[in-house]
Amino acid sequence: MYTMQSFTTICSDFYVNQKISLSVDLPKVKESATDMFERIRKEIPEFERIRPFEDELALETSEIEGRYQWIGLRPRAIASGFVNPIHADKAYDLHKLVLELAPYYLSLTPLQIECFELVFGFDLHARENRNALVMRTLLGDSPLASLVDDNIEQLIDVQPRIGFALNEACDLQAFVEIKTRTTAAETATQMYQDEPISVFLTVRKNGPIQDLEDLGATFNRLSGHIEHIAEHRIVPDVIVPLHQAIGI
Repeated sequence: MYTMQSFTTICSDFYVNQKISLSVDLPKVKESATDMFERIRKEIPEFERIRPFEDELALETSEIEGRYQWIGLRPRAIASGFVNPIHADKAYDLHKLVLELAPYYLSLTPLQIECFELVFGFDLHARENRNALVMRTLLGDSPLASLVDDNIEQLIDVQPRIGFALNEACDLQAFVEIKTRTTAAETATQMYQDEPISVFLTVRKNGPIQDLEDLGATFNRLSGHIEHIAEHRIVPDVIVPLHQAIGI
């Protein structure tokens, strides 16, 4: 049985991200962000710099042995992430802190929340044709794979995405998406960069929500679903086969 603590042993990077998407813009994001970021630093002193991007303000830690945390505020999104956490609880602590503070510092209302997502990301670096690797490993002799004659045609895009509902109302959803990052130029020259195949598992609860107090319970619900799907399906059926096929 694979667990969250073993995920980093079978991929190059593992990360846990959270995103709250909003239906309307947050008022005065930059002014509110500074106070919220200072409050977060009191709880997590590793955060040490604010970086501005286009339509985004980010709070970041330094990267130490591939491990770092970030928080990003955009007019219509509140996001946070932890790359290569030693323990799952550390990533969850960050996300729960954001959920606790965002309503107060950013003046959120329940009606603003369009959807709430928790994401597990798995990166597996490969210096080869990553499209061909995904096709061979995950699609094999399927009817979809038979669309391409690999003797005369070169694959330039194989990035499957599957979504499924986790409840009868279909407002609790899971998505599995694979990004290969192999360009047509790489395929033509057969000179491949050392880039990752990324596997994203997203569990999403569509809004609106009834009460901001429900965010904590919703997080617990999403984390339960995503851990179960990752441990019992994604890792054994997607990550491990890709890991074993790289370099063959």
